[in-house]
Amino acid sequence: MRLDDYATKYQGIRFSRSDGVLEMTLHTRGGPVLWGSSRDCLHAELGEAFLDIARDPDNKVILLTGTGDSFIAGFDPAFKFHEPTIAEMWPRIYDEGVALLANLLAIPVPMIAAVNGPALIHAEIAVLADIVLAADTAEFADLAHVPSGGAVPGDGVQVVWPMLLGPNRGRYFLLTGERIGAQEARQVGVVGEVLTPEALLPRARELAQQLARLPVPLLRHTRMLLVKDLRRRLFDELHNGLAHEALATLVR
Repeated sequence: MRLDDYATKYQGIRFSRSDGVLEMTLHTRGGPVLWGSSRDCLHAELGEAFLDIARDPDNKVILLTGTGDSFIAGFDPAFKFHEPTIAEMWPRIYDEGVALLANLLAIPVPMIAAVNGPALIHAEIAVLADIVLAADTAEFADLAHVPSGGAVPGDGVQVVWPMLLGPNRGRYFLLTGERIGAQEARQVGVVGEVLTPEALLPRARELAQQLARLPVPLLRHTRMLLVKDLRRRLFDELHNGLAHEALATLVR
C-alpha cells in the first residue's frame, strides 16, 4: 500500500506527506467535520483509512487534525443511514465501530493529534493519539450517546474516558455531557500542550518532524509498546459494548 493508492480514496479525509510525516485532515465537504451514520461518512471511512495508513511502509509519523474551528462538533442530517430500518443498519455500524478503533491502534507508527477546536463527538479518536495537542478553543465531551438520549456509550468511550479521567470522573463525563476545556484537559492529563489556534499545527509539525528523524524500527517498536494495553482493553470491551449499544437502540 502506497500513498497514491489512498490519497483520493476518501471523501472526508485529505492526505499529504512530507519527510515521512503523513498529515490526515478530516473534513465534511471541505469544511468542519460533521458526523453521521451513512455509508459515505467518516464513521464508514475512518476504519478503512486507518488500515490503509497502517499498511503504508513510507509513513513514519501520523498527524491527525480537523478543519476550520472544530475537530468534530456536530451532526449532519445528510449523513443519515440508508438502510430501511435501524435493525438493518446495526450490523454495518457494528463492523465500522470495531474497525475504527481497532485499526487506529493497529497503526504501527506514532500518532499526533492536533485538536483544532471542540471535540464533542467521538473525541476518543483524538485522545487515543500518542501525543495530543489542543488549541485553547478546544473542549472535550461525549454528546453522541447518553446526553443526546440516542445511544449507550459502548463504542469504546466506556473504556477510554474512565481510563483517562479516572473511574468516577469518567462515568460522570459520559452520563452528564460534561465539557472539559483545553486547559483543564491538560491539567488532568488528557492533553499534552495547549496552544493558540495559529500555533497548533506548526507545533504539531515540529514534533512530528522531530520524531520522523528517528530510526523507523525505534518508532515502530515504541508505538507497539505504547498501545499494547489500549489494544488489549479495547479488544476485551469493544465488541461487548457495541452489542449493548445495539440492544438498547433496538428495544426502544
